[in-house]
Amino acid sequence: MANLSRWFPETETHPTPFQLAMMVLSFLSVIVVLVLTFAKVEEETRRLLLMIDFSICMIFLSYFFFNLFKADNKLLYLQHNWIDFVASIPAIEPLRLARLFQILRVIRLIRMTHSLIAPMVKQRRQATMASLLVAMVTILTLSSVLMLIVESGVPDANIQTAENAIWWALVTISTVGYGDFYPVTTAGHVIGAIVIICGVSFFGVISGYMASIFIAPDETEKLETQSEEIKCELKLALDRMEKNQNQLMQEITELHKEIKEVKEDKNR
Repeated sequence: MANLSRWFPETETHPTPFQLAMMVLSFLSVIVVLVLTFAKVEEETRRLLLMIDFSICMIFLSYFFFNLFKADNKLLYLQHNWIDFVASIPAIEPLRLARLFQILRVIRLIRMTHSLIAPMVKQRRQATMASLLVAMVTILTLSSVLMLIVESGVPDANIQTAENAIWWALVTISTVGYGDFYPVTTAGHVIGAIVIICGVSFFGVISGYMASIFIAPDETEKLETQSEEIKCELKLALDRMEKNQNQLMQEITELHKEIKEVKEDKNR
């Protein structure tokens, strides 16, 4: 239990959107590593999977160092998350299976929290960015691998290498369509059509997200505005209370005078 507590600290109560995104990418990365380790694939497909895994490792390392930079207690962060760094080293394949600990950590957080919707709603921008990151990596991975598999070895096919497949996936998902690489098989056409639809949806979400950043007020600005409104309302309420208090004291003083005058009249 002591060893588990080092890898699964109790400092967090619910997973953040980016933690969930890293969990999904960890699943994807573990699948890639298992395919590279146990499956018999062609050399170009293997090179493509290695490129994809390297890219995912760079995302993990960037996320690790970003959180390390933000952490107040960097030594404590390293103590609890060193295994994430080790699992993100792209050159050592066996260590990448250590990403299972990252998956288990997030699953544990999911089990501890009562709802995943509330954190997502509270952190909508972070959730949007995390979703876009996962969607982009997933679409690029699946489309490039599947396209290379179905097009490899086909006569007149021009997508024959890992670099060709990745370039085709990037161009297609961005809906640019240079036309230098294109599928020639029926299965390739179906994959291309799906990627185009996903790309249109993907960049539609990005456009809407960027518009919301420039048009919608920032959360900090909202909080400042709400704070100023609350301060103004409190000031008005205090002013009314002070005015009522002064009026009440004046009435009490006048009443006291009247009582005093009545007593003096009786004494006469």
